[in-house]
Amino acid sequence: MVKSMPKKLIIILSLLSLIFIFFLYRIYDLAYLHRSNYQNEAKNIKEIYVTGSTAPRGRILDINGNILVDNIGINTIYYHKPSNITLKEELLIAESLAQLTNFNYEYNPSKLKEFYMLKYKDKVDNLITKEEYELYSKRKLSAKDLEEMKLDRITIAMLESLTELEKYCSYFYFLMNDGYSYDNKCLIKDITDEVYASIVESDLPGIFGEIEWTRKYLYNDTLKTIFGEISSSLPAEKEYLLDEGYSLTDQVGISGLEEYYEDYLKGEKALYQVSADNTLKLVKEAKSGNDLILEIDINIQLEVETIIKEEMLKAKKNANTEFYKESYALVSDPTTGAIKAIAGIRLITNNRDYSFQDVSINVIKNAYTVGSAVKGASMAVGYKENIIDIGTTITDSCVKLANLPAKCSYKRLGSLNDIEALALSSNYYQFIIALGVMGYNYTYNMEAEASIAAFNTYRHTFAEFGLGTYTGIDLPKESTGLKGSTIAPDLLMNLAIGQYDLYTPMQMLQYINTIASSGKRLKLNLMNSIKKDDEILLANEKTVLNEVSLDTQYLNRIQTGFNSVMKNGTGYWYINNKINAAGKTGTSESYIDSDFDGTLESFVLSNTFLMYAPYENPKYSLVVISPNTSNLNSSSSYRSPVNRLIARSINDYLITYYDLTT
Repeated sequence: MVKSMPKKLIIILSLLSLIFIFFLYRIYDLAYLHRSNYQNEAKNIKEIYVTGSTAPRGRILDINGNILVDNIGINTIYYHKPSNITLKEELLIAESLAQLTNFNYEYNPSKLKEFYMLKYKDKVDNLITKEEYELYSKRKLSAKDLEEMKLDRITIAMLESLTELEKYCSYFYFLMNDGYSYDNKCLIKDITDEVYASIVESDLPGIFGEIEWTRKYLYNDTLKTIFGEISSSLPAEKEYLLDEGYSLTDQVGISGLEEYYEDYLKGEKALYQVSADNTLKLVKEAKSGNDLILEIDINIQLEVETIIKEEMLKAKKNANTEFYKESYALVSDPTTGAIKAIAGIRLITNNRDYSFQDVSINVIKNAYTVGSAVKGASMAVGYKENIIDIGTTITDSCVKLANLPAKCSYKRLGSLNDIEALALSSNYYQFIIALGVMGYNYTYNMEAEASIAAFNTYRHTFAEFGLGTYTGIDLPKESTGLKGSTIAPDLLMNLAIGQYDLYTPMQMLQYINTIASSGKRLKLNLMNSIKKDDEILLANEKTVLNEVSLDTQYLNRIQTGFNSVMKNGTGYWYINNKINAAGKTGTSESYIDSDFDGTLESFVLSNTFLMYAPYENPKYSLVVISPNTSNLNSSSSYRSPVNRLIARSINDYLITYYDLTT
């Protein structure tokens, strides 16, 4: 009787049979069924592609279509080493380049010995004796030793035997062989169209031309710090972009709008196929990035800059202005948050010469003591905390707390209601509110203590207006200002009158816009839209970040107070009285380190002004800040009116621009 096979063995044999059948099928598939497909795939795997050096970025335009930032093409010559190219062939290429560029590229005399050793190898090899070669064979001399000996023995006479063509070609030869052999080597930049064409048309092995793109600023330094910078290669902090397809040699926006809108502005680099002989064939042309359309109106921008510069020069001729160096001005549409002008000008003096520097980016980075300009938000604290109400009257005086000097308004202002307190900028009115927030009714020489809760009460309301918080502006690295850390009753009173925490000019703009918009805090924006040709890829939308938690009647009261500032208060001389406006002035005193020794020794005055107009139907808002306008340590009592003069002139222009004179 025949014994049956074990069940396990049957299973194993079955599996082996299936595997064998599968391999037979794969062989049949490769050899017959899909042979051509696999051949094409294999061919594609061998195909290597490389990209060009740069691509044109998207343009930046103003709201009226004026080009602010464009691209300019720079004629650039590159070398990509062909496979199996010889030293002799590379030297011939270098000589051709020297001739085609009319010997304009200076060689390095210190490298001529190395070049001589490469070109005249046989002659240089003979400089080593037979005995020295024997020592080398016995490993008593290294290859490096022999090379140094050869270089030492190349004489001046040998170098003088080199022709001018040979010397000049050494410049290109060393560039052609610098770095990795597979890299594209940049040999020449920014050459004329004629020279560029002559080199490209000479069809030298491995030599190809490319247009390298760089930025062109149509209005010179205007807004340059806002536009931002582009790096020539990927910085270390941006290496995460390698995962998004960037290479280490790529240009990338590293500040300002160039950084913020990098994904839209970046172009698409040209694509080259590497042929079998390692030469390059253009497959796809470079493509421009998308255009960034700003809300900026270049006409307003230029006029604002001109006014600042003119008034700065006048101011510097007057007394006590030795520490005054810069002013800032911002213009926006308070109903949308769109920024129409953003100017920061620094005056640089050198003996009798002067120049101006664009420091516009400081409007989001630097924070300043803005003084009484914050009193609209301070009044909101009084209303919210039921310290005051509409029409509350207080007789202006001084606050004297135990162990502290008296704190007063700039002069005795008499009996004031809430509107008049804003119009005449009473400090005492705000001090009484601050004491109320701390839980006190004021009495002379009283003792008082402050709490972090009282400070937070102010800072929370201030933030609802945009002070001490992010504005949402489409620029990177925005500062939220600077908050004082010490808790004390006199410092809370200082906070209430803008003499403690520091705010950026951009925050001040959002603050006045929030008042103009009846408590709606709108996101500020520079971008209007992003376009690819005529297609809108992204459009800005009006965004309400929050609403101030204050009854409408009190917001209206603050608006009325700001209107009174301009009609018969501290802002009367800041604008043309032909228009009905609302605004607030601010004056602050602070110490600065004028000699950069780490000590705050110079006592200075700074000025702030903010407003919107017309009062009933706002068309524009304006913020002007001028730090350190007057030296308070001086024996002279003169105080520079430069901030007021800048604001007045800008307003005169804007009234005409927006046709508000009728």
